[in-house]
Amino acid sequence: MGEALTPVDAAWLRMDDPTNLMMVTGLLVLDKPLDVRRFRSVIERRLLTFARFRRKVVEAPFGFGQPRWEDDRHFDLDAHLHRVALPPPGGQSELQTLVGDLMSTPLDASKPLWQLHVVEGYEGGSAVISRLHHCIADGIALIQLLLSLTDPSPRGGSRKRAAPPPDGRGGGLLEGAFSLLDPVKALGLAQVGAASALTLGRIIALPPDPATSLKGPLGVTKRAAWSKVIPLDDVKAAGRAAGATVNDVLIAAATGALRRYLEGRGEDVDGLEVRAAVPVNLRPIERGLELGNSFGLVFLQLPIGISEPRRRLAELKVRMDRIKASTEAIVAFGVLTAIGVVPKQVHPLAIDFFGSKASLVLTNVPGPREPLYLAGSKIVNNMFWVPQSGRMGLGISILSYAGGVMVGVGADAGLVPDPDAIVRGFEAELERLLKPLAKGPSRARARSRRRA
Repeated sequence: MGEALTPVDAAWLRMDDPTNLMMVTGLLVLDKPLDVRRFRSVIERRLLTFARFRRKVVEAPFGFGQPRWEDDRHFDLDAHLHRVALPPPGGQSELQTLVGDLMSTPLDASKPLWQLHVVEGYEGGSAVISRLHHCIADGIALIQLLLSLTDPSPRGGSRKRAAPPPDGRGGGLLEGAFSLLDPVKALGLAQVGAASALTLGRIIALPPDPATSLKGPLGVTKRAAWSKVIPLDDVKAAGRAAGATVNDVLIAAATGALRRYLEGRGEDVDGLEVRAAVPVNLRPIERGLELGNSFGLVFLQLPIGISEPRRRLAELKVRMDRIKASTEAIVAFGVLTAIGVVPKQVHPLAIDFFGSKASLVLTNVPGPREPLYLAGSKIVNNMFWVPQSGRMGLGISILSYAGGVMVGVGADAGLVPDPDAIVRGFEAELERLLKPLAKGPSRARARSRRRA
């Protein structure tokens, strides 16, 4: 028997477009070649217990009515698990090209909407690239799902260890606007009709984002890039010194990176502000492995025009604190629900309208604090990229893992042909925020300099 997609899951399904595929793409880098037979067994025993990974999506006739999950009677794991090799020299540049190519390639809609690619021989080890459609679940749930395939040691163990610590903030990285400290209580705010109505009115009244090279018609080709590992203790120290959170520091660095990028393209950034659509988790921590989409969106204005990094950080902290006190994420969740129940033909109008309000998606997801293992191979680092809904062409993702943090950039090749430039800008702007601490460098910063 099949089941109907929830309205929000249906909304993400119907946002799919050849120029903007609604996939969450993940990357795990491993310290040694992956035991593919053991990995296949892990997939069968852990991933395929979730019905959605054995079901395909069937649209309602003519796009009227809710699409349904239906069992794939011809399900074959070999159609979803692939082994690939990189061209020489098989380094990060070649892996980034492969990730970008997979971001540009649609999933087979006649089968369950996911694939895993085992990349053999990457830097003496291996890598796993995952592609999962957003209608299966949101980014937070999908990352927790992938981490549930891992173990706390190479010999195996309880997969529950992969979940973030139960402090309601995802290990300290998901602070501020990225995670509501009490999602159950937050969902209750949806009953506050007057506040929600005012918030919806304010969102509707937002003018379109200003014209920059970050916005424009999209093409099919996407590109991906990611940073080196940055010690999380350094970021925390910079936040403490400025009375800000980890998120505040990371967003300030991302904002500075966009300023550098636009200046490098010859654009006037004086007084410029662009909005980022920021996903906000609405799922209680104990329901981290529950599939489906349970998040809202807030629109954060990034002060690109502020050149001094500490002043930019202070301004972003004020804006983040203001968003935390609002019902904007709840209202956006309600809008997505409404989009999911209207006929498919109406979706492009709603998506384009809300997509015009922002220039990029900016998301931050916590990973585990301790190193993990996949089928006996140690995970060295990992990254993910969320789709840029609403016809946006740029996404910046931040992910913590085992005491480090990385930033990834996914972009439309026509709008942002060189996402590595944004990554380099992020690293440079973060260094500017850390510079006041350089008189007494921590051991973590010393390790960072040795790795650079």
